[in-house]
Amino acid sequence: MPASLPLTKYHQIYLVLREQLQEGRFVHGLPGELELTRQFGVGRVTVRRALEQLVEEGLIVREAGRGTRPTTRAEQGIKPTASADAAHTTTRLSGLLENIVSVSRSTSVKVLDWRLIHASAEIAAALQIPEGAPLRKAVRRRSASAGPVSHITTYVPEALVQGFGRRELAHKPILQLLEESGIELGRARQTVSARQADAQVAAELQVAVGTALLSVRRLVYDSHDRPVQLLHGLYRPDRYEYQMELSQVGAIDARIVAKEILP
Repeated sequence: MPASLPLTKYHQIYLVLREQLQEGRFVHGLPGELELTRQFGVGRVTVRRALEQLVEEGLIVREAGRGTRPTTRAEQGIKPTASADAAHTTTRLSGLLENIVSVSRSTSVKVLDWRLIHASAEIAAALQIPEGAPLRKAVRRRSASAGPVSHITTYVPEALVQGFGRRELAHKPILQLLEESGIELGRARQTVSARQADAQVAAELQVAVGTALLSVRRLVYDSHDRPVQLLHGLYRPDRYEYQMELSQVGAIDARIVAKEILP
């Protein structure tokens, strides 16, 4: 584990294992403590503390004589809808898509990751697919002239990824690529909240670990009301703002504004 990161070793291990759990890597159970100590080059006490943190958050179950496994969807109490403690918005995707494409033209994208994973309980519930189903995970960093703006992680069912890959992701938003592949987009449900930057995101966005970031969770549906994309976006609030215009009671027109800060 990198000694230069301003995080305890157990917390670094916890962050790595949490991400791997979200990607569905441990369908058949987590490695044992001794194997994890070899993988991370730390002592058993450090690994045990990381595992205890995952247990406290309800992400894994440790059973004597049977090892450690991810919790099931039922054990986590996961529902397809977003949590009720954040601001929710259901938008008309046509106008939202136009704004996303408009913002993309004024920024550049670096594709950090593009690979096949298996749906965790949480992601499977959101996308309404079986747990362990194949997904494409894309991680991108978007930058403006002032520097990094956002760190975006997107999940799309593998069956919907047709005719595009890492190269196309560097030039077009995934929603646009989905439309071009024949998917008719419908609505989107968003959750807007806040989150602190962990070590990996902080490095990409060039901020200190623990910096408050704008967090957007977007679940996109097609015209048949089937989920086609789950997005988790983290944005620097000094370079990005999210605006919603309420045109009339009961109707919401969302506008996204990328705000550049001069050096």
